[in-house]
Amino acid sequence: MTDAKTPTRLIVGPFNRVEGDLEVRLDVDGGRIAAAYVNSPLFRGFERILEGREPLDALVVAPRICGICSVSQSHAAALALAAAQGITPPRNGLLSTNLIVATENVADHLTHFHLFFMPDFARAAYAGRPWHGRAEARFKAAQGTAVRRAVEARAGLLHVLGLLAGKWPHTLTLQPGGVTRAADARDKVRLSAILGGVRRFLEDSLYGARLERVAELADVEELDRWRTAGPDGDFRLFLEIAADLELASLGRAYGRFLSYGAYPGEGGHLYRRGTVADGAEGALDLGAIAEHHTFSRMVGRDRPHHPFAGTTVPDADDETGYTWCKAPRLDGEPYETGAIARQMVDGQPLVRALVARDGGSVFSRVVARLIELARTVCAMEGWVRALDAQAPWCVQGDWPDTAETAGLTEAARGALGHWLRLEKGRIAGYQIIAPTTWNFSPRDAAGRPGPLEKALEGVAVPPGDPSPVAVQHVVRSFDPCMVCTVH
Repeated sequence: MTDAKTPTRLIVGPFNRVEGDLEVRLDVDGGRIAAAYVNSPLFRGFERILEGREPLDALVVAPRICGICSVSQSHAAALALAAAQGITPPRNGLLSTNLIVATENVADHLTHFHLFFMPDFARAAYAGRPWHGRAEARFKAAQGTAVRRAVEARAGLLHVLGLLAGKWPHTLTLQPGGVTRAADARDKVRLSAILGGVRRFLEDSLYGARLERVAELADVEELDRWRTAGPDGDFRLFLEIAADLELASLGRAYGRFLSYGAYPGEGGHLYRRGTVADGAEGALDLGAIAEHHTFSRMVGRDRPHHPFAGTTVPDADDETGYTWCKAPRLDGEPYETGAIARQMVDGQPLVRALVARDGGSVFSRVVARLIELARTVCAMEGWVRALDAQAPWCVQGDWPDTAETAGLTEAARGALGHWLRLEKGRIAGYQIIAPTTWNFSPRDAAGRPGPLEKALEGVAVPPGDPSPVAVQHVVRSFDPCMVCTVH
């Protein structure tokens, strides 16, 4: 690397501990990032594969987009198909679906914190920090005690999918009208036991406190007290590390958040649907969503595309695009999605206080994920108790010749939407906007960077460092799934 005063271009990637392929081009000026360009280099074409097929083929093909988000893809497809048929699953179908989707999301939150994010703090670069020895003992890749226990807890949690979904990944249990697998009284006992084991791991190892106490954290002062005098656990260790490294000042994006609403029920979603932009709540206008191809290697750069009119056609002659990822925008603006967006939209007071103080930072993203983890496991326990083995689990519907519908859900990483067009009873168009498509989008027609590109601006880059650890903290705070990004 040249002198810090000389503008420099740096390519960071490929990234380890990231699902899929990722490369980030950085323009560095005066030792800080002046501009970032995020490249999703893998094109796969699942949306094109679905064109012309029978509607139910979406339940087989779409989940193959990703092996770790497959339940979320199945759910979005099932919701789009249910809307086309005009049917609503019975109560058991909703509860079981919520349990299946939540299991995958909770497993992903566990994986992110223990295997993807925290191991960076066990690196030799932090050897002089007072907390480094503890971080290394707990989170060193493949060796840390917390890593091993988290893997064991995650493996136990996935037994929920064995009981309710038959297998994971790529289950066919989720259907437009509900689920194909009924749970009996014995299954409810086993499900409760599994979730009890997950609760014990979280309370003993991660939080050092009851899940309900974590879920009810409400203000920044209370979080500060947890850092200095709270129960011993990896949550407190993270708070200590974050304060020392000032992670609350790192990786701020736009302050605009989007959620489609997670875990529907008879009284509404567990986590509400909507937007928060610069602190103001708003309703979600699906008609205002459009994808820009300006800097994507796709045809159709002349205008933004609403998903019902969208295309996914590679441009072999492209010389302007720098990624296969499109640039989704809501009412023309970039929005961030993920656990932080869900908790912001739902009004979780601590997350809102952190974002009001620091913006959507590395710190607030990780705290939001850990708060959501506790809240979701508590909700899952209630859903198991509410299952009624004697009641219906699925309903059937008829296919129309023509339809335009959307299936909207929340994967671990954020808002996931499937837009379906049927013509003459077959799929005429299928467009997917995944969470990482929102977060890792390129610049749009107006030249506005995507959320990660914006979050990387101003990050310090030490001279001679080809892979700055601060850049990796920002990238990992979004928990990207690159294979979902370009389908």
